[in-house]
Amino acid sequence: MTDTRPDLVIYGSPISPFVRKVAGVCIAKDVPYEVEAINVFDPPAWFRDISPMKRIPVLRDRSVAEEGLAGTIADSSAICAMIEKKHPAPALYPDDPMALGEALFIEEYADTALAMAGGLGIFRPIFFAVSKGEEPDLDKARQAWNVQLPPIFDVLEARLGGAAFFAGEALSIADITVTAVLMQVSLVAETPLATWPGLAAHFEAMKALPLIAQPYAAAEKLVRRALPTPFDLT
Repeated sequence: MTDTRPDLVIYGSPISPFVRKVAGVCIAKDVPYEVEAINVFDPPAWFRDISPMKRIPVLRDRSVAEEGLAGTIADSSAICAMIEKKHPAPALYPDDPMALGEALFIEEYADTALAMAGGLGIFRPIFFAVSKGEEPDLDKARQAWNVQLPPIFDVLEARLGGAAFFAGEALSIADITVTAVLMQVSLVAETPLATWPGLAAHFEAMKALPLIAQPYAAAEKLVRRALPTPFDLT
C-alpha cells in the first residue's frame, strides 16, 4: 500500500494566523501539506519537546523524520524560510537585497505589532469569551481597532506606497503575512480600511487568492460555530 501522506505536517490550528501563513506559502508553491490539530493550551508532551516556546505552528518534514525532534522546525518565519529553500519556485523572497530586507521587515512587523494589536487586542477578547459562553470585551476590542491599529495601518500604507506588493514587484512573504494576520481581525470583526486606500486595495486583492482564501475558510468555519456574525467596532 502506497503512503500518500504529504511530507509536510503543520502542527497547530487554522485559527492561528501563523498556521495560515505557513499554509499560504505551501499553497503558493503547490506543496502538499496537512494540518494536525494541537491544543496549544494543553499540548501533549511530545509537542512540548519540539516547540521550545510552546507555540504553534511547528512544521514536521516526514521525509527527514517521522517522530521526535529531527525534521521539525518551530516558528512560522523559520518554517517559511525553510520551505522557500526546499521549494524555491515560485520565489516568495525577493532576490534584490533591499526588497528582501523590506519583505523580512514587513513580515516581522506583521508578526509582532499587527498581531499584538489585532490578535491580543481584538480576536482574543472577542473569540475567547464567546467560545466560553461569556460576553466579549467589546470595549477592549474597540480601543484596539480605533486607537492601537490606526498607527500600524499608517505604517503599512506608507511602506506599500500605492504599489500592488509590499516588497518588489511580485508576491512575497510580506504580502502573505500581513494579510494572514489582518484577517485574524476579520474572523471576529468587520475590517473597514477606507482611510488607508492602498492597504484596502492590497487586502481585497490578497483575500481573493486561494493561498489566503482556503486557509481562512477553514478558520472561519470553526469560528462561526461560536460567533455567527462579526462585530462592528467602529
